[in-house]
Amino acid sequence: MVAATGLAAVADDSGLEVDALGGRPGVFSARYAGEGATDKENNAKLVAELSDVPDAARTCRYRCVAVLVIPGRPEFVAEGTCEGRVVLEGRGSLGFGYDPHVIPQGENRTMGEIPLEEKLSFSHRGRAFRALAESLRREGIHS
Repeated sequence: MVAATGLAAVADDSGLEVDALGGRPGVFSARYAGEGATDKENNAKLVAELSDVPDAARTCRYRCVAVLVIPGRPEFVAEGTCEGRVVLEGRGSLGFGYDPHVIPQGENRTMGEIPLEEKLSFSHRGRAFRALAESLRREGIHS
């Protein structure tokens, strides 16, 4: 994008890493149940794979990597994580993806039950973009 327009470009990608699954679905989170899979299908596969795993062993994290490219400057890369655990019974309709099945550390609610305004204070995306903003401040780049 930068080469085509000469303008700055920002991008991010996120995924869910489940320890009992060796880090899966990870980068394949959006298509865990196959290309074009729905959130419902991805969640069903996740729950099926974890059905015999004890609650305490269903630890996970959301991970987000954000990148900003500005013409003539090195790339700015930042990462944020949100630790939690997977629950087999989904709860809540807020958010998307695996949110109804992930309880963040220190919470009793799933990400699907937490309003966005509250979630941004501790979510993987919120942390990644705050880290990206801090990198820009350190470099003396202001909006």
